[in-house]
Amino acid sequence: VLDLHTFQPDEIGDLIRDYLAECRARGILEVRIIHGKGVGNLRRGVLALLPRLECVASFAEATPLYGGSGATMLKLRPAN
Repeated sequence: VLDLHTFQPDEIGDLIRDYLAECRARGILEVRIIHGKGVGNLRRGVLALLPRLECVASFAEATPLYGGSGATMLKLRPAN
């Protein structure tokens, strides 16, 4: 789980890339990114970044149990 509540939208690009790389290196292929509901700036940043990352196999809004529209669930491709 990566909680972005303490970060600004312009800080999340490298943070998410590095976090996902470390997850893959450790064999963690399912990740939840918590961006909160708020005004949606973090959410928009996350959703703009994820399709451009080759390591991301798929992503979707979390179910209500895991944060609903305040979080995004990812599936990562295994590291080579």
